[in-house]
Amino acid sequence: MRKRLLSLVAGVGVAGLVGAVGVGVAGAAGAVGGVAGAACVPGQVVGNGGFEDGTSPWVASSGVITSGGGQSAHSGGGFAWLDGYGTTHTDTLSQTVAIPAGCSAASLTLWLHIDTAETTTSTAYDKLTAKLGGSTLATYSNLNAGAGYVQRTFDVSAFIGQSVSLAFSGSEDSGLQTSFVIDDVALNTSGGGTTPPPTTPPPTTPPPADSTRTPASPAYTVSLSSDASGATWTGHESVTFTNASASPLNDVYLRLWDNYHGSCPSTPITVTNVTGGTAGALTVGCTALDIALPAPLAQGQSGTVGFDLKIVVPSGADRFGRDGAFSFIGNALPLLAIRDVAGWHLDPYTNNGESFYSLAADFHVVLDHPSGLQVPATGTSVDTPGASGRTVTTATATKVRDFAWAAGAFSKVSGTSPAGVKVNVYAVSGISASSAQSMLNTSISAIDAHAGRFAAYPYGEVDAVLDNNFWFGGMEYPGFVLDLVSTTALTHELAHQWWYGIVGDDEYNNPWLDEAFADYSTDLALGSSGTNCWNSVSWASSSEKITNSMAYWDAHSSRYSTVVYGYGKCALHDLRRLIGDSAMTNLLRTYAQSHWYGVSTTAEFKAAAQAATSVDLTSFWSTHRIDG
Repeated sequence: MRKRLLSLVAGVGVAGLVGAVGVGVAGAAGAVGGVAGAACVPGQVVGNGGFEDGTSPWVASSGVITSGGGQSAHSGGGFAWLDGYGTTHTDTLSQTVAIPAGCSAASLTLWLHIDTAETTTSTAYDKLTAKLGGSTLATYSNLNAGAGYVQRTFDVSAFIGQSVSLAFSGSEDSGLQTSFVIDDVALNTSGGGTTPPPTTPPPTTPPPADSTRTPASPAYTVSLSSDASGATWTGHESVTFTNASASPLNDVYLRLWDNYHGSCPSTPITVTNVTGGTAGALTVGCTALDIALPAPLAQGQSGTVGFDLKIVVPSGADRFGRDGAFSFIGNALPLLAIRDVAGWHLDPYTNNGESFYSLAADFHVVLDHPSGLQVPATGTSVDTPGASGRTVTTATATKVRDFAWAAGAFSKVSGTSPAGVKVNVYAVSGISASSAQSMLNTSISAIDAHAGRFAAYPYGEVDAVLDNNFWFGGMEYPGFVLDLVSTTALTHELAHQWWYGIVGDDEYNNPWLDEAFADYSTDLALGSSGTNCWNSVSWASSSEKITNSMAYWDAHSSRYSTVVYGYGKCALHDLRRLIGDSAMTNLLRTYAQSHWYGVSTTAEFKAAAQAATSVDLTSFWSTHRIDG
């Protein structure tokens, strides 16, 4: 999952996460020079956008680019701090960026924090202006102050093929201070029909099964019908499975994850009329249901459990929630828990990250719904007419760890990546057509960039569902992601198609194995090298480690994103610099392929990394606090 943005949106309306207060791009007036003869190279063109590498190529007023003094970075250690003096003052920050021709889209993103001592609710005393070329992108003021950083996104496609100045100017009056703090500036280009890096075909066979992980080879068959709104679904689910373990399988557990969102025992996920076993009581906050099998299954034997299912989506723009007329239905289908050498994994739900740990499975899901609702879903979908005024969407997905869908009158834009992946972007009302198109271009670029590094995307199709009211930033499911209008966040969620989806992990006990790897992959896709990012690491305690479990991070929630995402990806950048770019590229590609549709562990990754280099990595793991 993308960093949950609790600290970033506190005190700020989430609907304001994207967009700007001020004037939109008016065109290319004032552009300097041009790069009209260049071919489109999808990527990121702002230099030192995280302010980690000194001042170059920025031109800034004295003291603007800094790493302390009472403000903090969005990520890493450096940031740009304009104004904040409480006296008449002007600060400037600028650099020239060349936006290659031939691209079909360009998007500028930055993270902005504004704090002020002003008490007025009506007068803009202190102002920050953002410009590209001669056009004002936005103007902010003390009236926009709030806790934490907020991401601002601008469609700057009008400047494609030009070399222009990206400039910020902060002006402060003689009264109370206002600070404008900027970090992680990026200008991403995409589209243009460029050829992606060659992708390695995915492995034709999965890795050898780990006989300690059972029940194995799950196959889910689901048939659900919705009410008129798409918020209540009723029907039936069954799952067939095999005992892979030498130890008999006496029972199985269903994880009813979304019961976290109810008040146990009054729950939004209801399982009744169980067949193929005897249901026990709900446990773990009503998120685990034990089903005793009629007779123990020996190794290699199979069983089937079926049940009636009711799903009621609660109000709230969440990964399982309803935002007005739009429902987001993640983690709603009951899934089999895993028993391995540690026993049954019945960890609690975490709202700070993920608790999910499941084996690759096959899904055949039939969703009967009103024809006025779009129903994007995991897998490949086919729509057929249903009863009067209704449509039946049949989704098929193979070798995926979960199944998610959404329902609503979304707008939809679609495209196909140069490597042949079909990409669909669904947007709630309120998201502009240009934003949806920009995110389609981002998705197309990102899915091929990741495939070029880790092997081809195997699922054929991916759906991105956009809602700027999501408080958590974004959420990944196989072939299906939830996101804000954000190039960085969407690129991260699509990286999860490999790190969590294809290469699985125990997300509760080893969250770094998907989040750090997805953030590192995002940096690579967006052209960030993570230079010097480890220099800003500061541990909160001796017990804080990149490899800590969600049990630790739920008790230290303010440090979760900083350490697991930030320090985690910086450690991977450091590993790349230590063993070399080529060795790191080969390591991740071969590691992904050797765990294709399997499960990754920290110990396995450390062993693979050591095998990829002659450098002794013992001290590296210790310094970077990577245990396991």
